[in-house]
Amino acid sequence: MYRLTQQQKKTVEEVAAIADRHVAPHAARIDQRAEFVSESIAALGNHGYLGLTVPAEFGGMGEGVRTTAAVLDEIAQRCASTAMVYLMHLCGVACYAAASQKTATLLRAAAAGKHLTTLAFSEPGSRSHFWAPVSRATVVNGGTRLDAKKSFVTSAGQADGYVVSTLDASATQPFESTIYLVLRSDAGVQTTGTWSGIGLRGNSSAPMRFGDVTVGADRALTGPGKGLDMMLGVVLPLFQIGVAATALGIAEAAVQITQRHLTAARLEHQNSRLADLPTLRARLAQMRIDTDRARAHLLAVIDAVEVPGPATQLLVLEAKASATESAVTVTDMAMRTCGGAAFSGALGLDRLFRDARAPIVMAPTSDQAYDFIGRSLCGLELLS
Repeated sequence: MYRLTQQQKKTVEEVAAIADRHVAPHAARIDQRAEFVSESIAALGNHGYLGLTVPAEFGGMGEGVRTTAAVLDEIAQRCASTAMVYLMHLCGVACYAAASQKTATLLRAAAAGKHLTTLAFSEPGSRSHFWAPVSRATVVNGGTRLDAKKSFVTSAGQADGYVVSTLDASATQPFESTIYLVLRSDAGVQTTGTWSGIGLRGNSSAPMRFGDVTVGADRALTGPGKGLDMMLGVVLPLFQIGVAATALGIAEAAVQITQRHLTAARLEHQNSRLADLPTLRARLAQMRIDTDRARAHLLAVIDAVEVPGPATQLLVLEAKASATESAVTVTDMAMRTCGGAAFSGALGLDRLFRDARAPIVMAPTSDQAYDFIGRSLCGLELLS
């Protein structure tokens, strides 16, 4: 499906087996209670998968974006909240790896399943414009003091490390941010709210404040004012592809549940199955086509990232919008196709329906993506 090597297939199959045993059984309870996906992440860590993309020199598996997408797809079929927490961890790991001379110890800890990281970019003052923080660092006694309010931090209060953006102390332009590593144990780190969203209810995407957190130069993951380069060059391609793969996992699960329901449920008074109704078969076919089409698009994006060319940037910008909007369409058709059984919650489609809608409003939102794509096509700067 993702054109994997034999070793990559083995990795994905192992993750799928772990997800069957340790992720899927908790998914409904996590959704109902809005609990953090602790058991799922612990299971992935215990089997070494918090180190999936950690370079081999630091004890990790050194896998790239293709294997990452396939793994996220499999996890999301069982629990999209787990997939999102895992993706944000992998994005944090990518930042660590880009500054590995400062983060070697944490990369080894992640590979050993002992360190969960995440991103802390979006702020109330700039909302989904994650690339433009309004908080500003200050220089104090040779160190740097952060005072940043973050609006939606996946794994808030649960992660061990936070990749935090803030305007550089000497910034004169809105995009001159610097990215720092903050640890949960640092003084001044606070989770300032709770998470009770309608979808992805297990990812603890709560607000946080990094108030009067003082860090040394060894915690700067970028040069002064160079945070945007890391956001767009390191994080964005992985995030775009990872969210797309998560959305495809949601859509795939909806297709499979719908197929099982249509072939098993009966109209006893007619001695027939729901699958005998051509209208319902047609909807299932549409769901299959939409999911397959979105996955083919994602494969084209992955190919372009692995072998960069003139179309790479455009395809990366398209990835998240394409797959997430398809997941919304597919889960909507699943609810319609399965009718009362879906709306009663008996099939688990209601969770997929809600989870599919969360990524379309995650920065960059679908509307922002469309604007970026349009600007790229018109030869304009993406940010201005």
